[in-house]
Amino acid sequence: MGDLLDLFKVLVGKRFPFQLIYSNEYWMVETGKHVFPLQKYRLVYENLLAMGAKKENFLRPRLAPDEDVLLVHTARYLKRVKTGGLSVAELKALEVRYSPEFVRFALLSVGGTILAARKAVESGLAIHIGGGFHHAFPDHGEGFCLLNDVAIAACKAVVDKLADRVMIVDCDLHQGNGTAAALAGRPEIFTLSIHQMDIYPTEKPRSTVDIGLWAGDGDDKYLAELRAHIPKVYQEFRPNLVLYLAGADPYEKDQLGGLSLTKAGLKERDKLVIESARSLAIPVAVVLAGGYSLEIKDTVDIHLNTVRIAQRVQRIYPQPPSELAGMRRPV
Repeated sequence: MGDLLDLFKVLVGKRFPFQLIYSNEYWMVETGKHVFPLQKYRLVYENLLAMGAKKENFLRPRLAPDEDVLLVHTARYLKRVKTGGLSVAELKALEVRYSPEFVRFALLSVGGTILAARKAVESGLAIHIGGGFHHAFPDHGEGFCLLNDVAIAACKAVVDKLADRVMIVDCDLHQGNGTAAALAGRPEIFTLSIHQMDIYPTEKPRSTVDIGLWAGDGDDKYLAELRAHIPKVYQEFRPNLVLYLAGADPYEKDQLGGLSLTKAGLKERDKLVIESARSLAIPVAVVLAGGYSLEIKDTVDIHLNTVRIAQRVQRIYPQPPSELAGMRRPV
């Protein structure tokens, strides 16, 4: 109850401490009976409004233009995506029903993460109520992921000179295989993935840093492994933008995994990733990534906890001076 009251006091204030990015279209995609609950986005949005957030706290993303998508994906693949030309094998690998509406959802998701990155650089922190589709490769999609919004946003930040060194901290249950493959050989973009080893994807392309855990490892093992790298990697790589995939799927009641983290453990994870960056004046853009709990309420609660942690951290470490936004270095 205390957590809700704390968040309510901040949300009803005149100024929310960071920008939220969301589209009402995110949940209006017909995927059939599926383990991936698109309605979670709407539920997170409605819960934030019920807690006192104002509609003006939310920005609506635009569809990502081709030039942005092509920073990561091949022109041939993008054409097949837009024209419905994906093969039977490609559709099977996607594991979700293809439709023009799903293509629009993917393009909006890319636009949303790009916008979150930009707003994070401007104010220190931003949260995309969506995104995190890290299984999309340059030439194909898989694992519910059609377009890789995170890899595109990282490249876009560099191209637009918002940041010259970007770090992706991927705390989704699954290894960010598409992201690792797409960004291999890009020294200005650092990829860290902490994930369960004994599940999909079978083949795990090498990230800059991969932290592999096993079913049943739980809070203590997970947090010890994460603390062994954060904030050390921030201090060594010195990013001026962090893209954080705050997946809810390491949760102990998730249908697709077995890492067995509690909600308390996931909150500590969020605090470690976000606070360590903000204490060094590094902007953080958060995306929700996966979450497939037996009860959708649990997934929504975990995502809301990420917002709560971010709100508290941003109050302690407010935005850097505007003239340094996106280019400030930790010392």
